[in-house]
Amino acid sequence: MICWLNGRLLPVTEAAIPVGDRGFLLGDGIYETIRVHAGEAQWLDRHLARLAYGLRVIALRLDADIAAAVAETITANALTDGSLRITVTRGSGPRGIAPPLQPEATTLITAFPAAPALPAANIVIARRTRRNAFSPLAGIKSVNCLDAVIARQEAARAGADDALLLDTRERVSEATAANIFAMIDGELLTPPPSDGALTGITRARVLELEGREATLTADDLTRASEIFLTSSLGLRTVAALDGRALPAERPVSERLARLLFR
Repeated sequence: MICWLNGRLLPVTEAAIPVGDRGFLLGDGIYETIRVHAGEAQWLDRHLARLAYGLRVIALRLDADIAAAVAETITANALTDGSLRITVTRGSGPRGIAPPLQPEATTLITAFPAAPALPAANIVIARRTRRNAFSPLAGIKSVNCLDAVIARQEAARAGADDALLLDTRERVSEATAANIFAMIDGELLTPPPSDGALTGITRARVLELEGREATLTADDLTRASEIFLTSSLGLRTVAALDGRALPAERPVSERLARLLFR
């Protein structure tokens, strides 16, 4: 595959990032994952707006024309269906936590072919880690994903596919790499950003069609007739939560999947 690194297209095997890059050393950076369908980056404007917001949060300036770089990367890989990841770090700097006064960002765009559709997920509620809803990192896609990594490891040990993260007040936030929706008492509900949920692109598209934000607890989810996870790459239904099977019929999630990911 061909990647775009700091203004150059080159094979991924030839791409190199300095060992002093703060993204590698400190997790000092943000990223976006974008679905590519029929050769086009889907909902690119929304992704770029969220990327710009994340850059403001971490106080990093980026001068590159990312929209043009995305188009170049798709063309270079002849990518019809698949995904792109945009990663922006603060680049290299002196040793220590304090950022350089005039950072030179590292910008990397990588391409991936489409992955097979995933079956309905078995998920658990993570007990080892919590989402800090008060942290500015809760609202951006930070390259520091260790909470999600730890939760996914916990899920794997339990024989599950994914884990749900609660916040420090025991409210449902999101899955390790996706937002969560639940049909409860005939309403489609999803946690608000104030409970640690990322403002996902697909999450927003679902809410434009139906549903609303609402604080949810683990007990609330036991009353759900449907649960599904959303990310920019798709919608995944949930078959079981903490060992409790959900109904096999999933009319809402199946209808939304057809509308959003045709």
